Amino acid sequence: MTAQNRSAQFVKLHKVLKKHYKPVPVNSARTAMEHLLFACCLEDAPHDAAEEAFAALVHTFFDWNEVRVTSIAELSEVMACLSDPRAAANRVKRVLHAVFEATFKFDLEDLKKKNLGPTVQWLEKLDGTTRFTVAYVVQAALDGHSIPVDAGTMAVLRVLDLVSEKDAATGGVPGLERAVPKSKGVEFGSMLHELGAQFSANPYSPALREILLSIDPECQSRLPKRRVDRGQRKLVEPSTEKTSAKKQQTPAGKPRKAAGAAPAADSPKKKSPATVDSPSKSSKSGKTLSRTTPPKKRSASEGLAKRKPR
Repeated sequence: MTAQNRSAQFVKLHKVLKKHYKPVPVNSARTAMEHLLFACCLEDAPHDAAEEAFAALVHTFFDWNEVRVTSIAELSEVMACLSDPRAAANRVKRVLHAVFEATFKFDLEDLKKKNLGPTVQWLEKLDGTTRFTVAYVVQAALDGHSIPVDAGTMAVLRVLDLVSEKDAATGGVPGLERAVPKSKGVEFGSMLHELGAQFSANPYSPALREILLSIDPECQSRLPKRRVDRGQRKLVEPSTEKTSAKKQQTPAGKPRKAAGAAPAADSPKKKSPATVDSPSKSSKSGKTLSRTTPPKKRSASEGLAKRKPR
């Protein structure tokens, strides 16, 4: 995609975002340090959830030093409203450690007096900061023109073919700041972030797909597709095999006999009681003998004649 087409697509994206999302203004009452910590909560999360998690940190702990020495597990419980509270807690804890080791305090107001270039480089070297958190601080606290883009937002831009795979891997969006003026940066960035957060929460949402298709009707092939779990396949396949095997073993229905019809030639005849086979007896030679007639009963006189005299 050429730079001119990309710029026109960003303008169209801005118009569509206005129809579905409300822009979130920057809280000017926060300090530079608070903007950095809020960005740690905001990454890959909706604005409302990030505000709730940041407020929970402020009201639960005495100061930022107590947050710094608190375990990630406990911080995750306090920030449970986020989609990934452990990752956010990890970012907050690492940033607080890095700032304290570099300045021995939790105050970054001096950064506003320095040139933007060296300040950005210093922030990028801090442990725990990301490309998103640095861009948010530049936009919200340092009065610079930088639109923050996290993983969910980058995935949306990839679906819309506004970034290539190489750009997505590096985390950069070429031409974004040129296509969106600085006066619209906060408005555009906040609405685009909400779209990315919605995509991260449920990329298969019909409402989300409708928004993406209204921006680029040709993105249908790039939308994520559901995958069938292998475990479900294993559970389904044996049942289908059994049913098919039963169908193969089931004999075809026999035609009904007509009234007064003669019995079939090959139908088995009932044996008379005289010809019923008696239980087989084994002879001394090992051959099996069978009787065709039932044994005769002995009379009383025959029994007396065979008795030995006393």
